[in-house]
Amino acid sequence: MTEFVLVPGGWLGGWAWREVAAELRAAGHGAHPVTLTGLGDRRHLAGPQVGLSTHVEDVVAVLESEELTDAVVVGHSYGILPATGAVDRVAERTARLVHLDSVVPQDGKSLLDLLVTPRQAEEITAWVAEHGEGWRWPMPPVDQIDAIARLDGVSWADRERLARLGAPQPFGTATEPLRLTGAVLTVPATGVFCTRNGNSIARAQELYDSGDPAYVGLAARGITCFELDTGHWPMFSASAELARVLCAAAAGHGHSLLPRRLGWAGRRDARTNPRQLLTPQCDVGPPPCTHMPH
Repeated sequence: MTEFVLVPGGWLGGWAWREVAAELRAAGHGAHPVTLTGLGDRRHLAGPQVGLSTHVEDVVAVLESEELTDAVVVGHSYGILPATGAVDRVAERTARLVHLDSVVPQDGKSLLDLLVTPRQAEEITAWVAEHGEGWRWPMPPVDQIDAIARLDGVSWADRERLARLGAPQPFGTATEPLRLTGAVLTVPATGVFCTRNGNSIARAQELYDSGDPAYVGLAARGITCFELDTGHWPMFSASAELARVLCAAAAGHGHSLLPRRLGWAGRRDARTNPRQLLTPQCDVGPPPCTHMPH
């Protein structure tokens, strides 16, 4: 039996994991969907004081209050930032960190740093100041989301649910830098690539083969990868398949990248976290007219 801690992406609450959690429990596992402060049924707690460190604490609180050990922590999209921060805090409680179609968390970098150019960040900040009182990042219409985070496979009913239940993202979660000690490097990791959103194992192999120091840990022992033939929202579009992949990841299964023979394997670069599998291109930064934390 494995205990899964499920951290949602931007605008989403624990409700987004309803079907995946049911699949995991039916398979005999524990499932703990996390609702981050200011979102879902905790949207009444939103405010300018909510930042990324608040969400890191939310995930840590679930791991500690549920007295979990050897948990598999799953972070979808934005959710990988608080998931990574929490695992870095309580690595001894975590057996594996799963990156679900996400950005690359890096010490000292905020979500905006990872997603967009400085100019785009300024435009988004101005837009939030005008439309969200400076601290709320409203969820755009669902028909705009597909242009940035593909909705392939998501039913119309689930698109309506996304529009109905999605909540404005506290903007501080996008601007506060993530702080890591490096303890997360001791935890095995898995990347799950949603191919219809433009991500794949082949792309990860290309990045590793490039020799870029940011990706030299991709072929390290304990790193595995999976692909899902769906868009960016597999908890809606492929919940049963996603649950099976998470169970396989928890068991240590998955594809391993082919190591280079030029001295890169096993090297760690102090500027980056090489255990983070997915690339900055996994979440395409919003154009000026579309403002998304995913």
